Amino acid sequence: MRVRGWMLALAGLGAASAVAAQDLKSPSADQYVPRLGDIMSAAQTRHHKLWMAGKAQNWELAAYELRQLKANLVEAAVFYSGIPVGNVTTLEPSLQSMSDAIDAKDSRKFAKGLGELTEGCNACHRSLKRSFVVIKVPSDEKPFANQQFAPTTRP
Repeated sequence: MRVRGWMLALAGLGAASAVAAQDLKSPSADQYVPRLGDIMSAAQTRHHKLWMAGKAQNWELAAYELRQLKANLVEAAVFYSGIPVGNVTTLEPSLQSMSDAIDAKDSRKFAKGLGELTEGCNACHRSLKRSFVVIKVPSDEKPFANQQFAPTTRP
């Protein structure tokens, strides 16, 4: 049920994205528009914290971080018209899997869902010609353990 509400909100935000995109062309002096890199850095932090919460079986925190991650994705799609809303909505099945795993307090399903979500992030990056940004399932609790920094191809 929560995802249906989120999808309705996303659809409404999608309709509003044209207005938001137009506003971005000439923002007023009092309008703050976060840079896309800042939104995505927040999403990456949420992804990592989501993994840590699931690993610790802190399901309430995991649910919170998942909601925050969804909000970051919606914000990116609304503020930046270059990110097709479809790229965000294609993440819905993996976001739903994550939500279901958290509700069930199922660590195995959670791990599988996080892998699917991570691949969805990378698919979006590839579609936007940002394949050099590779997110991975974290390997430890160190900051940025959920990003691959070595290039994927060598010249």
